[in-house]
Amino acid sequence: MRNYTAVTTFILLGLTEDPQLQVLLFIFLLITYVLSVAGNLTIITLTTVDPHLKTPMYFFLQNFSFLEISFTSACVPRFLYSISSGDRTITYNACAIQLFFTDLFGVTEFFLLATMSYDRYVAICKPLHYTVIMSSRVWKGFIFICWVSALIVILPPVGLGLGLEFCDSNIIDHFCCDASPILKILCSVTWLIEQMVIACAVLTFIITLLGVALSYVYISRTVLRFPSAQQKKKAFSTCSSHMIVVSITYGSCIFIYVKPSAKDEVAINKGISLLITSISPMLNPFIYTLRNKQGKQAFQDSIKKMALLSKL
Repeated sequence: MRNYTAVTTFILLGLTEDPQLQVLLFIFLLITYVLSVAGNLTIITLTTVDPHLKTPMYFFLQNFSFLEISFTSACVPRFLYSISSGDRTITYNACAIQLFFTDLFGVTEFFLLATMSYDRYVAICKPLHYTVIMSSRVWKGFIFICWVSALIVILPPVGLGLGLEFCDSNIIDHFCCDASPILKILCSVTWLIEQMVIACAVLTFIITLLGVALSYVYISRTVLRFPSAQQKKKAFSTCSSHMIVVSITYGSCIFIYVKPSAKDEVAINKGISLLITSISPMLNPFIYTLRNKQGKQAFQDSIKKMALLSKL
């Protein structure tokens, strides 16, 4: 007969027990976290103050940057504290909150990426109707739908998971509270919740990926009809940043859900999770600003204004 325990705290195993590797990991995470927050805050600031960036694309990018800051902040600071202090414990309530918000921000990002691809579709395939279709009311409506859709996806499995009983183990083999390692230490019947987690993840992945793929199929068909190579290059360049971010995001998730051997599964999943929570949020601001003329120009103008103000 199994022992059931009223768990009040968990122990997060992290990534490594090696002290030297932990120092390197701490420095790496701290640098990527600071760059991620600084880069995404820069995008939010530029899209707020620059009148030339008051367009649907930059409005969605502003919200995407907010999600990136929120997502990485839900995981990384707690892990940095754990490495620096050696305290790997996390309370049940803190773990539940971390799980909820990382899932919420992550799923919302997928729906937002699909929305951003639709925006590019309208801009390239229906340019004459763009301002009518993508009005301010529509922008805000899309953002609202992204958040509500994410809540609808994550609330059923998270709601079912709360209150379930754990065995005598409270050790989570991860650096943050993630659904997969938590399910492994549950004593309750987990078949239903496991199937629900898989269904919600696959449903979100397929629906949003289908939206992105359809948008780019129509974009490609339209662009290939353009008469000049210069027009084609300009059209594809407006989508290149989004396509790179989509490739990184969906590619990382494919690696997680492609089943490796049981021996390597945990290590690979933790490694990809680290990539998603640290590298991706840091790269996205550079991808969007360095590959976008308006973004680069707004950044340069802001630097010039700050330089002038500092001389006064």
